[in-house]
Amino acid sequence: MLKMLTHSAWLPFLLLLCVVSTLWGYPFRPPLDLDVTPRSTVLSNGLLGLRRFRGLTLNYSLLLLEEEEGLLYVGARGALYALQASDISSSSPQTIDWEASDDQKQQCLNKGKDNKTECYNHIRFLQRFNSTHLYTCGTHAFSPLCAYIDGRKFKISSAFEEGREKCPYDPTKGYTGLLIDQQMYTASQYEFRSFPDIRRNSPNPTLRTEEAPTQWLQEADFVGSALVREIVSSSVGDDDKIYYFFTEKSQELSPYFSHSRVARVARVCKRDRGGLLTLQKKWTSFLKARLVCSLPDYEFHFNVLRSVFFLEGSDPQDSVFYGIFGLEWKNVKASAICQYSIADIQWAFEGPYMESKEDSSSKWTQYTGKVPEPRPGSCITDELRAKGINSSTNLPDDVLHFVRRHPLMYRQILPQEQRPLLFRRNVDYTKIAVHRVTGLDDQIYHILFIGTDEVDSIVISEKQMSVYVGSPTSVVQLPLSTCSRYSSCFDCVLARDPFCAWDGLECVEITSHNRRANLTQDILNGNQGCNESTADDQVLHRSRSVMAGDDVLLQCELSSNLATPKWMLNKKPLQGYGLDSGYRVGTDGLLVIEARPYQSGNYCCSALENGVHVPVVIYSLIVRQELPAPPPVEPMRPRLTTAIYWTIQTSPSDSPEDFHPTPMSPRFEFLSVRNMEAMYLSLITILGGLCFVLTVILLYVGFCLQGRRGKYSLRAAARTERKRGAHMELKTISSHCNGKPDAYDGLLQIVPGEATTSPNKELPPAPPLPPPPESEYVNGLSATLPSVLRKMNGNSYVLLRQTDGDTTSPLYYSFTEELNRILEKRKHTQLCSKPDESSV
Repeated sequence: MLKMLTHSAWLPFLLLLCVVSTLWGYPFRPPLDLDVTPRSTVLSNGLLGLRRFRGLTLNYSLLLLEEEEGLLYVGARGALYALQASDISSSSPQTIDWEASDDQKQQCLNKGKDNKTECYNHIRFLQRFNSTHLYTCGTHAFSPLCAYIDGRKFKISSAFEEGREKCPYDPTKGYTGLLIDQQMYTASQYEFRSFPDIRRNSPNPTLRTEEAPTQWLQEADFVGSALVREIVSSSVGDDDKIYYFFTEKSQELSPYFSHSRVARVARVCKRDRGGLLTLQKKWTSFLKARLVCSLPDYEFHFNVLRSVFFLEGSDPQDSVFYGIFGLEWKNVKASAICQYSIADIQWAFEGPYMESKEDSSSKWTQYTGKVPEPRPGSCITDELRAKGINSSTNLPDDVLHFVRRHPLMYRQILPQEQRPLLFRRNVDYTKIAVHRVTGLDDQIYHILFIGTDEVDSIVISEKQMSVYVGSPTSVVQLPLSTCSRYSSCFDCVLARDPFCAWDGLECVEITSHNRRANLTQDILNGNQGCNESTADDQVLHRSRSVMAGDDVLLQCELSSNLATPKWMLNKKPLQGYGLDSGYRVGTDGLLVIEARPYQSGNYCCSALENGVHVPVVIYSLIVRQELPAPPPVEPMRPRLTTAIYWTIQTSPSDSPEDFHPTPMSPRFEFLSVRNMEAMYLSLITILGGLCFVLTVILLYVGFCLQGRRGKYSLRAAARTERKRGAHMELKTISSHCNGKPDAYDGLLQIVPGEATTSPNKELPPAPPLPPPPESEYVNGLSATLPSVLRKMNGNSYVLLRQTDGDTTSPLYYSFTEELNRILEKRKHTQLCSKPDESSV
């Protein structure tokens, strides 16, 4: 059973299967038994029991769950939080603000780092140190620090310690760490230009990996680590072992030339103390082997390890590892999940070694020479203690020299069943967590919670029956199961959810029922235990009536992605969906094309899943040849307030006694010839008046526009002054538009500038004025002004000024001020000697 969390729709449960065709890969169809398409897809707004925590910071990437305390510790950017595990959104959390100082951020910025992402204190390590304290480390703006936290008060209880050997500088570097019996084991690329390293940091003796003459790690990117306690159940007195999982540059000779990186697992012994002289302060038990996750039928390898989860068993030999694998090509999305047993990993470390003929940069091949005793890379056992080798410092030099030169094993670690549990193209799995559940059949099932995209961490609480997910923006809490979502017995059983069973009335969690005899669950087959007659009670009944020749869509919404629709007409399977059949079947239902009367009947849509037909909806379709007759309409009764008109019919011979008035309908009185004539005359009069008004308006507007253009003339004095090089003034002549007698009232006056003449240089074009607003004066004329100032021969740009008129226009002052600013800038600008024809 698998469930997956995705951030793009904020954690709908989703399961995907992956296969990839790359430039060098093989195009193929995935095996059907690996196709684990999710049965149901739930959008974020449909999640049940969702709780969310979001503080004042970002990057909630580190989660530490303590079941006994009922607390969920969260490490974020510049802050740590202690949340109630029962409901992370219930109350104000305990908070420790731990951000880098402004001076430290400035130093980080001076190193060329990003002040929006890197120059902060990103919490990278947070684990239980002892019964009273936690231990945490942060990048601290590229200057790592560590500190102890008082668990009861949730406050930093010690001075900050140097963290350069315990925590990476870079918040994006692969990193993993464990606190085991108050000893810290970490793996990362710690400093700027250092090599990747696996270290025991404290207390003494500190150990690390070898860098020369043989470099044990080749550009390693770590994703996880785990402690396997073998000392308790070991019959030979073996030591506990720590496993590190990472991806590094390939060293082996391989036919897959495009695989420059490979997935690895490395192992060290917990009580390793290094060598006495050779490998002093270095691991003497370091060994590494390749993890293979591939489709053997196609020789298609997923060679980049993204995440790992250790599921501990009652016995170390029963423990398993789950890994998420992808491709090293950034432009191709693909993911696969493989499962490995401890026994398979131990088998690889007990096999032959590999060697490099020259140095670590050349390709490695299998070592076929003599292996010294005791076996290089093994932990100290009872057999060695009996020979006087009680510690790694007692190991012979030839053994230590062999370990230094042969860290890589020849055997590759294959997944269980020799292939992935699932794989999927076009998706990137990022994190995985696994939960063990016992079903009603007493079988143990592993449920996988898989995160995609930006999910940084997943933690499962069996006590709270919750899964917690950390992401860049918040932390969310979801129930491990939502059995109430399954609305019927078939839906509950077909879901094959180990948490859920049908009790006869509803789908319930099996942990909430002590008496399980009446519960129905079928995990292995997923199709047994439900009575098919009960499915008819939840069928929807709908009616459709259409005209002959119309198309009609009969919708059938299936709740399961694994189900396929099956249609029946009058309880008989609907045969044929070809081009001439008149039917089309799609994901949204059945389309009846150009319906005919013979296609009338009862259409039933059933969901076929795992061999079970479950009716979903029944349509009663009627195809009519013609529209049905409308229902009869009752005659309208006159209102009591309706006036009654009378007509009088008399003749000359009639006497007053023969007078008999006859009632006349109001409708006919209104339609009399006299009334109709009056109505037509009124309409003609109204239309004539409107035409007259429009004509007057058009004439008025045309006259005003013609006058607004103005007729400019040069005064004799101005003409004379121009010959002398003096100023020039142009004024408008026409000014009768607004009924004002003054020739210049309200119109434009041209005022020359004062720039000197430059016959040899051309003036650069003037900048455009801001566009005028779409407003008008109250007299109906446009209030816009010229948007381009013209050039004049022998003069600077002229100012168009509105004089002696109404200056209340909103454009007046803004236009004048804008021209003043432009003239001030252009005051000493040279003009062109050849003006255009419209120099004004």
